[in-house]
Amino acid sequence: MNQTIPNVSTPSSATSASARGDRAPRVAIVSASWHADLVGRCREAAQRELATAGPVDVETFEVPGAFEIPLHAMKLARSGRYDAVLACALVVDGGIYRHDFVAQAVIDGLMRVQLDTGVPVFSAVLTPLAFHEHAVHHAFFHEHLVTKGVELAHACRATLAALRRLEALSA
Repeated sequence: MNQTIPNVSTPSSATSASARGDRAPRVAIVSASWHADLVGRCREAAQRELATAGPVDVETFEVPGAFEIPLHAMKLARSGRYDAVLACALVVDGGIYRHDFVAQAVIDGLMRVQLDTGVPVFSAVLTPLAFHEHAVHHAFFHEHLVTKGVELAHACRATLAALRRLEALSA
């Protein structure tokens, strides 16, 4: 998600597309509690940004770490309650090689959820090249995760709009 996505502003009538009747899109956000002070910034920014483009029903869920996100996302997607699932986490190098495996497993799991359920899943599960618990890195990620939350919301809105267009074509 290192791209700039144009602000997706849809009229409220487009937000409540025929596939969903007259209701606002329902979005679940699953976030890891590791580095909650930073990850929470991403989640909150996504919530705020989703709301700026019109009505949206957002529910948040917290799991212990990034590794637990795909299973939670799968259960939420299969529930039929949500139009999209967003994931937020920070997977850092704790001095062992394990973080690479965790990050890959999470991303693979999220893609599998999306493809198996047909519910779009978006990831702001970040794996910084270098992260240390000192003030400079903390300050950088404190702001960077806000940017990622905004990008996450833009990608969600844009994808939901694109999927509504596809559904309209097949109707």
